[in-house]
Amino acid sequence: MEKDAQKSRLTSLNIPALTGGRVGSGPLSSSSRVSVLDRWMARKLLDLLGDPPLTFVLWNGETIPSVDKPSVARVHFRDGEVLQKLLVNPALHFGDLYSAGRIEVEGDLVEFLVLAYRTAGSSPKYQKLKEAQTRLFNRPRSNRLTDSRDNIHHHYDIGNDFYELWLDCEAMQYTCAYFPTPDLTLEQAQRAKMDHVCRKLQLKPGDRVVEAGCGWGGLALHMAQHYGVRVRSYNISHQQILYARERARAAGLGDSVEYVEDDYRNISGEFDVFVSVGMLEHVGRDNYVALGDVINRCLAPHGRGLIHSIGRNKPERLNAWIEKRIFPGGYPPALSEMMDIFEPHDFSVLDIENLRLHYARTLEHWFERFEQSAEKIEKKYDSAFVRAWRLYLAGSIAGFTAGTMQLFQVLFTRAANNDLPWSRAHLYKFE
Repeated sequence: MEKDAQKSRLTSLNIPALTGGRVGSGPLSSSSRVSVLDRWMARKLLDLLGDPPLTFVLWNGETIPSVDKPSVARVHFRDGEVLQKLLVNPALHFGDLYSAGRIEVEGDLVEFLVLAYRTAGSSPKYQKLKEAQTRLFNRPRSNRLTDSRDNIHHHYDIGNDFYELWLDCEAMQYTCAYFPTPDLTLEQAQRAKMDHVCRKLQLKPGDRVVEAGCGWGGLALHMAQHYGVRVRSYNISHQQILYARERARAAGLGDSVEYVEDDYRNISGEFDVFVSVGMLEHVGRDNYVALGDVINRCLAPHGRGLIHSIGRNKPERLNAWIEKRIFPGGYPPALSEMMDIFEPHDFSVLDIENLRLHYARTLEHWFERFEQSAEKIEKKYDSAFVRAWRLYLAGSIAGFTAGTMQLFQVLFTRAANNDLPWSRAHLYKFE
């Protein structure tokens, strides 16, 4: 049964079966010979990436250094086909090849990825290739009502026990934490994030709150328990809903928090507060106006809201491999794109905060805990699964560290609402 479950999970991720070994395990190609064309492809790849200080190690042990600087990492290619695939579509194929063990990074994986993001991001050759690949090969997944459930199931219904191994052990928050001081534990920072959101929304006892995308229910429980509000939370992940309902029952908050297994587009009723933490990334660019329609329909005349989302500095698609293998249908918006939610209904944007470095720190905590449980995860799934998630988490740290990814919190209200604080002082009263 366990092997069947592993095979099923691997099929769901569509990761090629593990065919490679670790560094030093020997060549995987049918021949250890390296041709003139192979060397040319290796040098071409370095040039495409903007000549970062890396050393490529070919399958016969031959090295191809980049520039006359100390290498940040040594990248081992286990066979000649790797180079061909990387030159055709590096954004997609690197993740598949790394997951399959056909590429190994000798050195700090995060440091290597930060370097790659920065040099490739400033390389005109790479940017031109990426634009062509996006048009030709990397078609986005739909987020229509009929498709969204499949997209969410792909990522969030892997198994609650998997996420319990590396998320915070109190609220199971799979979103950016908030670090008033950088030395907080993950659990402290996630509590601080929930309070930060609640203070921004000026929650008061008796408020009616609707939450779009509730994860495992932690924020809704926190709002009800510590701020005396009533919450209705919508989510289309079946496993998360079951988990959240059990937590509400165990906490004695079943009368204050309602978890609805349904799409945000079906929200009904009137509420004082709208909140969405970590859902907008799954809504899809074409649905922002529709999301604004939902908020306008359900928000009371004095209502206020907050949207917390991964974002970009400019409109740009998600990394092709992450979009295809990890987050189907994912799209982190630019701030200009988020305005399509607010402007058609004359919502007033009150505050925008970028917590980019907070997310990098959050991911560092997740990555450390993931690595501590890697052996246990590999036994339940397999090596390719572990390598894929290792790359995803490390790449996410690198993205927020390098500045290619952002984390926006946008606070808004009805245009006529004058019941507003005169400063941000109320946000920074930490217990």
